[in-house]
Amino acid sequence: MCPLEKGVRGIETSESGYLREQIRGGRKGRAERQGLGQSPIEKNQAPRKSKARLSFSLSFHYICKLAQMYGAYGMVIDDDCTDKNGERMKLNITALTVKSLATALVALTLTVAALGQPRAAKAEGRMSAQKVESISNCILIDAVQKYEDGDYAGAKTILTAILSKEPGNDAAWYYRAMCNVRLKDGAASEHDFKEAVRIDSTNYWYRYMLAGLYGMTGRKDLTISMYESLLKDFPKRSELYYGLANLYLDQHQDDKALETINDIETQFGKSDATVMTKVNILRGQDKPEEVYKTLHEYNEEYSSPQIATMLGDYEISMYNDSSAIAYYDEALSIDKNYSPALLGKAEAYRMTRKYPEYFVCLNTLMGDREASPEGKANYIQAVLKQSDPRFVKSFQNQFDSTLTIAVNTHPKDTSILQATGLYYLATERQSRSAEIFKSVAKDNPDNLEATAYYIQVLIYMKDWQKVVDESDSALVRFPDEIGFLEMANAGEYNLKNYDKVIRNCRTMIDKAPGDSATTVAALSTMGDMYHQLGDMKSAFKAYDMVLKIAPDYIPVLNNYAYYLSVEKKKLKKAYAMSKKTVEAEPDNATYLDTFGWILYLQGKALEAKPFFKHAMLYGGKESATILNHYATVLEALGESDLAKVYRQQAKNKEAQGLE
Repeated sequence: MCPLEKGVRGIETSESGYLREQIRGGRKGRAERQGLGQSPIEKNQAPRKSKARLSFSLSFHYICKLAQMYGAYGMVIDDDCTDKNGERMKLNITALTVKSLATALVALTLTVAALGQPRAAKAEGRMSAQKVESISNCILIDAVQKYEDGDYAGAKTILTAILSKEPGNDAAWYYRAMCNVRLKDGAASEHDFKEAVRIDSTNYWYRYMLAGLYGMTGRKDLTISMYESLLKDFPKRSELYYGLANLYLDQHQDDKALETINDIETQFGKSDATVMTKVNILRGQDKPEEVYKTLHEYNEEYSSPQIATMLGDYEISMYNDSSAIAYYDEALSIDKNYSPALLGKAEAYRMTRKYPEYFVCLNTLMGDREASPEGKANYIQAVLKQSDPRFVKSFQNQFDSTLTIAVNTHPKDTSILQATGLYYLATERQSRSAEIFKSVAKDNPDNLEATAYYIQVLIYMKDWQKVVDESDSALVRFPDEIGFLEMANAGEYNLKNYDKVIRNCRTMIDKAPGDSATTVAALSTMGDMYHQLGDMKSAFKAYDMVLKIAPDYIPVLNNYAYYLSVEKKKLKKAYAMSKKTVEAEPDNATYLDTFGWILYLQGKALEAKPFFKHAMLYGGKESATILNHYATVLEALGESDLAKVYRQQAKNKEAQGLE
């Protein structure tokens, strides 16, 4: 996508970027909370601009329609209307009046941006009466109408014809530039905007939209220069401050951004958003003291739960627990359900081990229907993950109540239900967990994640037949999701249905043609399953196919080498493959065992011993096979007493089922 295409939407609006989106109106100050008036920035709200745009759009289409319907016949339009007091009014509009009004309206709209910016002042380029007369034939009206209707090519054709006769018509240049923007012709747009500016440099919107074009096409320096120039001529234009601040931030000119934000606050009043932007800049400059000062000064003048909460967070980071709680309480006095303050206060109590107070705050948060259920779920999961299991176990009844409140507050929210299911799983109540995940999956049959969660819980519970059944059912709803085939394979393998695993692997390869990662994994599994079935010829064939695609695929190199050693065939080939695995993962006990065993079979018991000794340090003592191999090597070296020790350990592991 070309830069111009990406930016078409951006050039239509006089609001810009993150800061403008955030600054919709200042927080009311303490005086204002007592009814002493509106803050300056609230008087410059974006919704006012939207209302003006709607009014323009309706008026334009209504009047043009009247002109088209009645203009040619000189008819008189009588229509009943009702005023705001319910009184009946009469409209008596002649065709001449309609046409004149339509022409005047277009003349007015030529001083604003094409999609309904606020009316420009006289100093910003109001059209002259002579120009109105020059377009009395409504040609320009037709062009504007076509633009409004989305016929940008048609509008451009009309405007080009006008300019061929009136090259000094700045409005025609402007609208043709807007057409070129829509038609994604950046060079032509720039040329036409520049012509409009050259003819009438006092028109705000001509210059503003040219600056927007520079921004759309990635020329930030030119955009900044234009904004700075505009700000000198139009110092009351709020969108210039917002746009310029964002441009400075984008260019990492933090000091200039701070200066501009200060200007915004001077001109239009402070707000949470201006303060937050300043705080983020100061944080990036590693100025914690100025961050605190900025927050504190704002909090002294304005009532803001967001800022009070941030001050609480700062205090708790400084281990000032009582001060932190005081700020959280201040935030909650403004908004009793302000979630960040509730969460901050709860965490302050948890960190200071005031657990009764902690659960009171936590339960209040969980019962707030306005708070984000996803945020609640994420917090619960974070607490469970980070806390000592003994803490969760000690307060299991309290956590049960907390999760019950959350579920009752959001009974159908999947994130809350899944967090609850994971909680029950973590507290060893697997059946209850499975019931919740099953319910979520049933209520959300088209939710892939919900279905996957349920099957993963079944895998955790080792309910292999249900794993297979639910995976097969999921594949009916999600036929292209290969992950469910892998889950089904986990069940089939543990049910010893090795042939079905092979079938599923073939399906995986068919569903992902050209996906080498899927093909390699599927062929590797097929080789392992052929080994389980005793078909070593097919197993080695599958492994060869894997290594042809991925010569360094470690799992296959190890298995292939080990199975060759078991058959005592092609030991040189086995040695070469196994050597790659221990070089890639020198602390992997399984790979160390394979390589050491091949060395032993080659008559190199002394060389093999260090690899087994190293394997003992990294989990080898948990495998009966590795312990037996090490004992055999020690016996070959005449270390019979030590060999007996490892042989006995191997028997103990076999008794435990740890092969």
